[in-house]
Amino acid sequence: MNMYKNLTEKFSLEYIKGELLKTAYGGRGTYLGKLDPRTLIIWYGFFAIVPWFIHNKIILVSFLVLMLGMTYLAKVSPMILFVLGIGLLSEVGVLFLVSMLFGGDLTSVEPMFWLTIKLAVISLASVAVFTSLDPEEFSDALLRMGVPAQLSFSVSYCYRILPTLMEEFHKVILSYRLRGKAPSKAGFLYWRSIVYYMKILILSFYPLILNGAKRSRTTVEALETKGFGGVTSNQQMKQLKTSYFRFRKTDYTFLSVSVLYIITSFTLSIYY
Repeated sequence: MNMYKNLTEKFSLEYIKGELLKTAYGGRGTYLGKLDPRTLIIWYGFFAIVPWFIHNKIILVSFLVLMLGMTYLAKVSPMILFVLGIGLLSEVGVLFLVSMLFGGDLTSVEPMFWLTIKLAVISLASVAVFTSLDPEEFSDALLRMGVPAQLSFSVSYCYRILPTLMEEFHKVILSYRLRGKAPSKAGFLYWRSIVYYMKILILSFYPLILNGAKRSRTTVEALETKGFGGVTSNQQMKQLKTSYFRFRKTDYTFLSVSVLYIITSFTLSIYY
């Protein structure tokens, strides 16, 4: 019972809201957060694509060690890492069960393990980079790199709407709890309480999506009223908006060390 109380206190809605907002907006003080956003995007582009085409175990392990270091530098929230770990384990577990149902055996464990390493490398790279990027600078960096203005703005808008969605989601859940009736007995291992809260979470998604759709339409109308469609096609506006970007010594150092680490990993894989 004490363990259940500690978990409910630790993973309350307020705690989850705080950790999500910290993940989205709290990465400016880290080492990675001080780099140019274009540097992080280029670095992430390599580690999000290349690991899929690598099968050498030494390279994959070296990449995993690098991602663990980057995650530490980015000061990623423990809750995000916990959810990531649960997702990786559940995905591998489902794949293993499917392989067993179609005539597989225990020899499928090893390839699934290395598949998990690949997914861990890519997932940790994503978490480290997007935790460190400022939403506004991330949007401007995409704009500077030639991404269409509508797409870059949508990225920034998703970050901006996150606090509103979290607050509204919390209100919807509280409304369901006020109108519903919690189980009088928690049951063995609190299964009744778990089922009750899972049902509330599922029911809360539909009104949240409906309200989000209404809000997006209002936002689009407000943007077009202020001339958003015409401004995004102006090249001078794009250059003026992104004129503060500068590659500094730390950016070149970060990319150089990363390239050196990658070359070393491939060299070790050849000799060993």
